[in-house]
Amino acid sequence: MLNIDKLDFEHLRQFGSLELLAKQVVEGFIVGLHKSPFHGFSVEFAEHRLYNNGEATRHIDWKLYGRTDRLYVKRYEEETNLRCQLVIDNSSSMYFPETEFNKIQFSIYSAASLIYMLKSQRDAVGLTLFSNEIERYFPARSNNVHIKLLYTELEKLLKAHEHNKTSSAASTLHTIAEQIHKRSLVVIFSDMMDSGNDQEELFGALQHLKYNRHEVILFHVTDKNKEFNFDFNNRPYQFIDIESGEKIKVYPNEVKASYTKHVAEYQHALKSKCTQYRIDYIEADINQGFRQVLLPYLVKRVKMK
Repeated sequence: MLNIDKLDFEHLRQFGSLELLAKQVVEGFIVGLHKSPFHGFSVEFAEHRLYNNGEATRHIDWKLYGRTDRLYVKRYEEETNLRCQLVIDNSSSMYFPETEFNKIQFSIYSAASLIYMLKSQRDAVGLTLFSNEIERYFPARSNNVHIKLLYTELEKLLKAHEHNKTSSAASTLHTIAEQIHKRSLVVIFSDMMDSGNDQEELFGALQHLKYNRHEVILFHVTDKNKEFNFDFNNRPYQFIDIESGEKIKVYPNEVKASYTKHVAEYQHALKSKCTQYRIDYIEADINQGFRQVLLPYLVKRVKMK
């Protein structure tokens, strides 16, 4: 069973199938859930749902009724309880750090695990990839062919890496808000590093999603130790902006106080706006495993029932 709290990144890379990895992640999460204070959550990945009075009786599973003395209705591929659009930032900054497990890989594995959970619950799921534009868009569906397609796209993304690809999160989130015509749960994986540097425009794009009546979870994906705590040895470093290619040589201690202050202020503003717009803001540190993604999703899923 895969330990989803202490990630062995080399172990993750050895899985031949992203769908198989997702299955292992979710099963590890469920086992841990039952051993934790959250064991009371109902996590049913069944082929049935309870019968509601007044419904047609032709889909009742009478064999199951004989075993349980409760009426259950068989569930079919076209039945969906929830529509979910997964949105992944594919700009170059998401490929940090380049020599280790990075933000885009964490986002891909997390999204794959959510797809597995959504499929198991017969929910519809779609996928959007963006950088400075919408790169790929698949509307939410629940059939098996569609699910296989999403896993294939994510596997392609694992092998990709383009330098100097900027992010226009504000404009692309506005586009996404208009693309999704039916009320959905929109799950965003992004480091929220918009090349436009206009915070109000970015916050306005998040507000647009809520204005269109979507529920939104924002997973703010970071390498917290390096990007927030700026934990580097005090020796000369050349830092390179992965998106613009701009370079700067500094001793970390010379800029650490100013840098961490600026980052903390931005994060605080982002959290405050999400609270104001009733968006679920989740810090997602790539070094802390997948429970920090799966549990907030599950909590949100239960609240939306």
